[in-house]
Amino acid sequence: MNEKRASTTDDDVAISVSELGKRYRVGTREKSDSLTGAVIGTLLYPVRNFRRLTSRRKFREGEDGSIHWAIRGLDFAVHRGEVLGIIGHNGAGKSTLLKVLSRITPPTTGEVVIRGRVSSLLEVGTGFHPELTGRDNVYMNGTILGMSRQEIDEKFEEIVEFSGIRKHIETPIKFYSSGMKVRLAFSVAAHLDPEILIIDEVLAVGDLAFQQKCLGKMDEVAKGGRTVLFVSHNMVAVEGLCTRCLLMEDGRVTFAGSVPECISRYREANMDIGLGLTLAERTDREGGQRVRFTGVTFNEGQAVFTCTPVSIRLTVAADTAIADLRIAVKFSRSYREVVMTLDSHHHDARIAVAPGGNTIIIDVPDLQLIPGDYLVDLWAGSGVDCVDRIFNAARLTVGARDVYGSGLLPKANKHGFYVPPKCSWRDAGATHQ
Repeated sequence: MNEKRASTTDDDVAISVSELGKRYRVGTREKSDSLTGAVIGTLLYPVRNFRRLTSRRKFREGEDGSIHWAIRGLDFAVHRGEVLGIIGHNGAGKSTLLKVLSRITPPTTGEVVIRGRVSSLLEVGTGFHPELTGRDNVYMNGTILGMSRQEIDEKFEEIVEFSGIRKHIETPIKFYSSGMKVRLAFSVAAHLDPEILIIDEVLAVGDLAFQQKCLGKMDEVAKGGRTVLFVSHNMVAVEGLCTRCLLMEDGRVTFAGSVPECISRYREANMDIGLGLTLAERTDREGGQRVRFTGVTFNEGQAVFTCTPVSIRLTVAADTAIADLRIAVKFSRSYREVVMTLDSHHHDARIAVAPGGNTIIIDVPDLQLIPGDYLVDLWAGSGVDCVDRIFNAARLTVGARDVYGSGLLPKANKHGFYVPPKCSWRDAGATHQ
């Protein structure tokens, strides 16, 4: 394993990764359906277990399909003071990469050069001893980071205040809720003066107010010149916090560069999820399915443009009559990142369906979505029960048009979900002070 700390060479680089790889052997468990087989298996278990443990340390390329590369061939550098976002699908290798960089697990191949003290928050309660109190764990974590007791004393009150769990600071960690563990863990990681802060999606466990508080603290840490690695599926947080971004897929970095471009590629890759089948053929649906969506079209298949009327035609098949069916159509910029919802309940619309085929028309007088591609989710419910739900039921492309009469076409802005109304601009004259 080739991880090391460097004190010379390029002082502007906080983390340097070269040909980094991590592989695992996927284990299998032998089972027997007979009593005799179970007895023999029990007697032979020590020998089989020894062979299994030995085989996990032996990796001969191509020997069988049990070898899995979680990450492979990674090459990148993170500069001091940089906030690097890392995005990608579940299973892309993001968390494995962070565990290697945090020295939780050693790499199989390649080299990691780290310049600076690293503080990580990867899983709820990581680095905490359940039998120790919150106070004891703060001091233990600080000591692991190489801080003196005096340095921890100076930060202790600030850590407790930020975490918001002062009342429970003398309670053993094993009695904390997941949210309380996250609060204290992040507070410790962010306040004990790390030079490199590594944060995984674990912040999603906290409530909304604490998430915003954490993002503000990370922004403060970054502006203080420290380095931050941030893994998240929250694209708005990545856009607002990060200065550069990596896109990972199948254990490799497929793009490294500007945050908008990286997120755009990630969203584009998500656009085809689940769109290979007709709605009638889709089996990845939820609900009791007394009513099932069988089709959806926009403007009878004609082009859709921003800020113009749009007609949405839904076809559904019902097993029984429902007098008051609730329908929701959700538009997302990427996988489940909803930006607009049309809900019949909000419009006090009464939709009745009869057994067999039914058609439902939704007329939108002014579709104020910015130009671009959107995923469409469909939901149907009766009372409080979901009867059918399909994620990524369709893909809608919204075209650009001269909304303002200026001869210019509106484009997607950084966060833009809607096209703003036409505004009147005028010069109010000079202001004298």
